[in-house]
Amino acid sequence: MSQFDRIKTIQKENISVNQLLSSPVQLTTVVGGEGLENLIQDKNLHRPQLALAGFVDLFTYHRVQVFGNTEIYYLQSLKASDRIKAFEKICEFAIPCIILTNNHTLEQELLFILEKKKIAVFSTPFETTKTIFLLSDFLDDQFALQIALHGSFVDVYGVGVLLTGRSGIGKSEIALDLIERGHRLVADDLVMFTKKRESVLMGTGTNLSQHFMEIRGLGIIDVEKMFGIRAIRFQKRLEIIVELEEWNKNNEYTRTGLEEAPLNLVNVDVSSVKLPLFPGKNVTVITEVIALNYLLRTYGYNAAKVFADRLQEQINVRRLHKSSTHDQRLVSYFQSDDE
Repeated sequence: MSQFDRIKTIQKENISVNQLLSSPVQLTTVVGGEGLENLIQDKNLHRPQLALAGFVDLFTYHRVQVFGNTEIYYLQSLKASDRIKAFEKICEFAIPCIILTNNHTLEQELLFILEKKKIAVFSTPFETTKTIFLLSDFLDDQFALQIALHGSFVDVYGVGVLLTGRSGIGKSEIALDLIERGHRLVADDLVMFTKKRESVLMGTGTNLSQHFMEIRGLGIIDVEKMFGIRAIRFQKRLEIIVELEEWNKNNEYTRTGLEEAPLNLVNVDVSSVKLPLFPGKNVTVITEVIALNYLLRTYGYNAAKVFADRLQEQINVRRLHKSSTHDQRLVSYFQSDDE
């Protein structure tokens, strides 16, 4: 049974408000450390315009609340007592945090209410549209589906190649040979993949393994320290899976490459190649060719399709010209070779 038949997905149920500080929105805390341990359970954002006006029937309070120009200028249009009343109304709900865009601030009376209710408040210099874009992408990543796969993940000519196969088949040795040839290691042994958007799987290593590799008979090596920064990268899109297996004469292996059988991982189709192994086979070079062939297909050239079309053309020519005098050589006349 392949590991792809028993994939388990991982997905966070919540994150702490404190984790927003690592987002690219450049947040700074406004009310000290209050509310940083609150939990965010929804990746979507909310702008509480109607809630501030008093309509809270559809108030999605459990989301991160974003205060932009509309919310701030509306509050400024109210009397001081009405502003406090509006804030007290929305603070009856368990809001995880509030983000003020455009470096906006709130009056001390309003901040005191938020601090008392342990609602975290952040400020960002970005405008509202950019804040929502960056924060949505960050939260989408935090709540995205994840899977863990065993293998060696390498960037080969810019193509994310995952080498998989049974334990001890030689995945790490092939990855090490690729690194020696100038390619880059993303992760070895256990690779974490995160579903980004609907059709992208991004892979990285784990906190423990990072860019260490286990080579049987040698032990643990540190790829970054041994080969330098050029030999590693921290993340890469998964584009093709190479399944390594021992040669079995009873199995059928593709000869033309016309039929593709992508693997479906968390509803993302990933190109795959089954590569049989036997003594003397240069798997490293073949892996490079797999990556280059993938690039050719990406840019619209399919060698198998071109060859099939050429073959069909020759069949049609033979049907029309049944004479055996038709020359099959690529070069129809050999001149002297003086090189």
